[in-house]
Amino acid sequence: MAEISGRTDDRFQPLVDIFQAQLENGYDLGSSLAVAVDGELVCDVWGGWADEAKSKPWEADTITNVWSTTKTMTTLSALLLVDRGLLDPDETVVNYWPEFAAGGKEDIRIRHLMGHTSGVSAWDQPVTIDDILDDEKATAMLAAQEPWWEPGTASGYHALNQGHLVGEVIRRIDGRGLKQFFAEEIAGPLNADFTIGSPPENHHRISDVIPPPPQPLPEDLDPESVAIKTFAGPAVEADIAHTDRWRAATIGAANGHGNARSVAAIQAAVTNGGVAHNTDGVAVDLLSADTLDRIFEVQYDGIDLVLGLPIRYGLGYAVPGPNDPMGLGWGRVCHWGGWGGSIVLNDLDNRVTMAYMMNRMQAGLVGNETSFALLMALPGILG
Repeated sequence: MAEISGRTDDRFQPLVDIFQAQLENGYDLGSSLAVAVDGELVCDVWGGWADEAKSKPWEADTITNVWSTTKTMTTLSALLLVDRGLLDPDETVVNYWPEFAAGGKEDIRIRHLMGHTSGVSAWDQPVTIDDILDDEKATAMLAAQEPWWEPGTASGYHALNQGHLVGEVIRRIDGRGLKQFFAEEIAGPLNADFTIGSPPENHHRISDVIPPPPQPLPEDLDPESVAIKTFAGPAVEADIAHTDRWRAATIGAANGHGNARSVAAIQAAVTNGGVAHNTDGVAVDLLSADTLDRIFEVQYDGIDLVLGLPIRYGLGYAVPGPNDPMGLGWGRVCHWGGWGGSIVLNDLDNRVTMAYMMNRMQAGLVGNETSFALLMALPGILG
């Protein structure tokens, strides 16, 4: 039997059983699972190995690159400014970032960036990895290009660049870059072990992700399609997450580092009426009820041009619809996850946040076998 550590409320033992079984059967190598109810962590478990050689166990403070789960932290940062009356999702981007008007983008709204409907789902060619790791150059390139479809008429997952887009708006409003803003306004007050990028002093605790098996694109896919242009703009190999230059960059869509505990502790603000608690039990007010309601304003509901799946996007999160690929059909739920399988789900009706983070990536951009099993089990627990 795989050894796991931590604690759980008996109510969530079925989730822990799934978590443990996936470590035992070898699907997962190292992972963590956390559940918060009413803002309090009631399940916090971890287990398996932090390296592929199985020489280092996954510990309580092990962290990993969580890929697009990072987007939920970027979203929370933007919502904080919405709550303070400094950012209006219905306002044009150029109201905050004038250079963005180039290429016919003067009518794109903040909600288009947050809801993946802006028409700017990646960078125009030529673009390299070095370009996107340079925040100033990357944002200037995005400001200069034309949209690939009429903004607001379709969604195309902003896989790597959403953090650059939203983060630059935050910088124009606040003066601080996304990495600093998130650290000082959210992670810091909560004493939460989550960073966008990762400082050198944390590198020894990082469990390197294990790249997923290759997933070839269909041969008949149009090279000028939004999907191909997005995945090639630029193409990224998972092992870039092992490098210092990736960890030093600000990739608000993909290079957040944390574990299930830190993700759940932060995102629990969404399910606890906008209030999160730090490790000392001190309440930190982040969002009002009105701002939380805005998450559920549907930006687009249909087949995403990049993912090729039916997605209903709210403001910064996916929200359930009748065709949700994850089968999430209940109540006020918002969620997103990361390349290879990680997931965070906020259920506002039941005041529950669940997070699962792992190091072994699986094929596909939306969930893996473990996250699907956890999501399917949760409604039965919540009743």
